[in-house]
Amino acid sequence: MKARIGFVGAGLMGHGMAKNLVEKGFPLKVMGHKNRKPVEDLRKRGAKEATSLANLLDATDIIILCVTGTPQVEDMVYRKDGLLALARKGQIIVDTSTSEPSSTARIHSDLKKKGVTFVDAPLARTPVEAEQGRLNTFVGADTKTFKAVKPVLEAYCENIFHIGPSGAGHKIKLINNFFSIGTMALIAEAYTACLKVGLEPKKFVELISKGALNSAMFQMVAGGAAEGDFTRMKFAIANGYKDATYYNRMLDQEQIIAPLAAALQQSLKHANALGFGEEFMASLIKAQCKVNDIEP
Repeated sequence: MKARIGFVGAGLMGHGMAKNLVEKGFPLKVMGHKNRKPVEDLRKRGAKEATSLANLLDATDIIILCVTGTPQVEDMVYRKDGLLALARKGQIIVDTSTSEPSSTARIHSDLKKKGVTFVDAPLARTPVEAEQGRLNTFVGADTKTFKAVKPVLEAYCENIFHIGPSGAGHKIKLINNFFSIGTMALIAEAYTACLKVGLEPKKFVELISKGALNSAMFQMVAGGAAEGDFTRMKFAIANGYKDATYYNRMLDQEQIIAPLAAALQQSLKHANALGFGEEFMASLIKAQCKVNDIEP
């Protein structure tokens, strides 16, 4: 029999994940979401809707959290009648958010005392791949638990990496996001420099597209911007700032010297302050243009 799944967070990423779970035969119970459209779609596909967190936990084996980050995960765990209070021995909670490793360690320890296992399995790629069941995930769990959750992860992931014990998934996700978000920030600054010195950005895109620096990310950010489309990389600047902040905190805790990480956090903080937080990452170009007094 397939594991019975409880799902929290049927949003932009979560809908595709939950859709693949229910379509691949996993009994699925989903929490209501402020956006009713994805929940109603999942119900039509065969999922049940939970009336409360207690109801979600009832008759489920694995609970998947697909929320924004540490504050939301901690709220789900530590609120009155939250996961710490209600989860029963033997259940597994899988956190797919990008969260702080120090928080993950605390939650893992607190839930373990109740016989509940907490797994960090943050995601990579976009809502497009979520709908296709082709996400990447980085898992922090012991070997036995990893084997238990792997068939569930395979329903919505193309590539599954068992990184190490609890917390390892969130640590490598922050490193991954520093690399990817930092790359996008670098692309945005180079693109803006082209505009400022009077060069045609399409020529910049054409040049990079023919060399070793070309990438899918470059095409989504610079290639899209050159066509007037700032939405191809569907990841909000506000989330990028959150992840960069988590990354810098991890570095501080480990006393790692990383000047570029500090600069990236400030760049994203500035873009948020300018009002671009809810826009996608390519709008870092808009933020850079605004500071440099030019049109994107």
